[in-house]
Amino acid sequence: MGTALAQCPLGKIAHYEKLRVSPHKMELSSSNNSFNVGLLTMKLQSSSSYTIMSKGYNGRIFALPDVEDFSWEEVPLPILDMVENPIHLKNLSPKELKQLADEIRLELSVIISKKEKAFKASLAAVELTVAIHHVFHAPMDKILWDMGEQTYAHKILTGRRALMHTMREKDGISSFTSRSESEYDPFGSGHGCSSISAGLGMAVARDIKGKRDRIVTVITNATTMAGQVYEAMGSAGYFDSNMVVILNDSHKTLHLKLDESSKTPINALSSTLSKFQSNKSFRKLREAAKGVTKRIGRGVHELAAKVDEYARGMIGPLGSTLFEELGLYYIGPVDGHNIEDLISVLREVASLDSMGPVLIHVITDENHKVADNFKTETAIKQQEDPHDSALPCRIHQKTYSDCFVEALVMEAEKDTEIVTVHAGMEMEKSLQIFQEVFPDRFFDVGLAEQHAVTFSAGLSCGGLKPFCVIPSTFLQRAYDQVVHDVDRQRIPVRFVITSAGLVGSEGPTQCGAFDITYMSCLPNMIVMAPSDEEELVHMVATASHVNDRPVCFRYPRGAIVGVNSTASNGVPIEIGKGRILAEGKDIALLGYGSMVQNCLKAHSVLSKLGIEVTVADARFCKPLDINLIRQLCENHAFLITVEEGSIGGFGSHVAQFIALDGQLDSKIKWRPIVLPDMYIENASPDEQLSYAGLTGHHIAATALSLLGLTREALLLMC
Repeated sequence: MGTALAQCPLGKIAHYEKLRVSPHKMELSSSNNSFNVGLLTMKLQSSSSYTIMSKGYNGRIFALPDVEDFSWEEVPLPILDMVENPIHLKNLSPKELKQLADEIRLELSVIISKKEKAFKASLAAVELTVAIHHVFHAPMDKILWDMGEQTYAHKILTGRRALMHTMREKDGISSFTSRSESEYDPFGSGHGCSSISAGLGMAVARDIKGKRDRIVTVITNATTMAGQVYEAMGSAGYFDSNMVVILNDSHKTLHLKLDESSKTPINALSSTLSKFQSNKSFRKLREAAKGVTKRIGRGVHELAAKVDEYARGMIGPLGSTLFEELGLYYIGPVDGHNIEDLISVLREVASLDSMGPVLIHVITDENHKVADNFKTETAIKQQEDPHDSALPCRIHQKTYSDCFVEALVMEAEKDTEIVTVHAGMEMEKSLQIFQEVFPDRFFDVGLAEQHAVTFSAGLSCGGLKPFCVIPSTFLQRAYDQVVHDVDRQRIPVRFVITSAGLVGSEGPTQCGAFDITYMSCLPNMIVMAPSDEEELVHMVATASHVNDRPVCFRYPRGAIVGVNSTASNGVPIEIGKGRILAEGKDIALLGYGSMVQNCLKAHSVLSKLGIEVTVADARFCKPLDINLIRQLCENHAFLITVEEGSIGGFGSHVAQFIALDGQLDSKIKWRPIVLPDMYIENASPDEQLSYAGLTGHHIAATALSLLGLTREALLLMC
């Protein structure tokens, strides 16, 4: 029988024969034990079978044999096993550093699931990470990263190897750099674009204090689409503080069909020129020549600068003079997988004092493989096993994003003026469907949220109906444009706020906690949220019919409720009109967005205790359905508002209305349930909701406490 491959917790690889299905099962859960002695391979000795279920494993589930039927073989990682922190890299030879990079790449390929979205970004940066830590002296030297997805090798080399399997789990390490996690992380990476600005601040502070530590920032060509990067480069050139900016160029582009000829080439000549550009003697000679021409005067300095720029433009790749114009000395391109070239250039740059900011252009490949002389049988099987494709995959659960795109495609088929603008770190796969159906009506601008908002405003002024799709946490970066370029001018842009609320494993970095608050305070904005997929379809239709002011709606990350998984035509909802889903006389639950479902769960719990509950779906935060709220206040003694958002959102708008309307002067008692006033770290979505007190049981417990049933509330939460 053929051998297949399964990925197991804690970086183990399981090889097993094709199996018969057995009726009995066994559960193996991952532990917190760390394995620093390499990778393990297990081979089947018999044909019995079980199913391994691992909470830490997000891939496939297979029928596997008894644990005693496996034999374990160690795949040695001799150099990596000796490295506990960056100081252990200092005495390694280039050959050993190359082997270390191969070992890290192999370990990463096992630790991180193949389904990991940002897996390749860290693989591309392995050699670069090794070279940086070999040349510079962290944590005294400050190494900043623009994107957390690049930093997995950095985490392994800075004492966190044993914790890598806990990444994105509750109480585990972050998938981004974190000041609270390690002294080797001088600044937290989040949405990208920030490392040069933060690094420049550290460099200026260093100069003022008279210190001599080095500042290294690593950016990607994905983050160079954001304006802050160029603002920071311009300031770095102006302040002329000594710092190193490394552009990790993995050829990522918004253009799906990038011509191979347009990619920056790497060859022996470019390698030699990069070493020459970084040479200390050449840099000093160049600076001395600048000083001489300045003293001569009469335009000689300007002429010399033009000749220098022209010459460097001739030997550098296309666009290299842009960085020179911003005031950064350009070096490159450098092969990002050639350890010797990287170390040579970085050493020369590190030896320079008071030479100003330098940009090193490093070319990497996200599909770079482990060196042929290091490939093990395990690695080859992991990448090439022909039986792997035959193994069953996880069933894809339909998401809110899938439903939104289906609804938007249907609306766009009826209305040729509908277009879509997307901005953010990564485009959801479901949006590619709209892009394929309407390629001329889809615009992805990458990490350029500010541009996306004003661009959408321009499209609207031109007579189109733009749907501007931006994750909640990224829309924060474009708030000034939302206020002045859209809302103040009453321009009908339709904001689709994705990944709203808690986002599970990506913790506070991608959490969409604040959009209800910051969008609902705008005078002209319509703010709504669907409680399920059917409501989402109707809100897409509603937004497409609003032509006199801006409108926004949010939906969460993850699977749909399951009310109706088939696409249906949306029907516009009356603006500011909510609905009652269940009626009772004891207490009223007024939910907003996805929290309506948890209100229904609370209703089910309370009904079993003999408590009659009204559940209402607000639909709109602005304008509020004031008639619905008055009805709830008049017919109930208690009102609870529930939202998956920060303080100052939906509940605050309800409180403002019922206070001014005099409802609080009568018998009604109101309680808000919102996200706690803190950042919630990475965990599973259910764990985060429980921690935030937003589950159905928490809502029911709040209701019981209001009704004076404190003992029952405590028992419910036990």
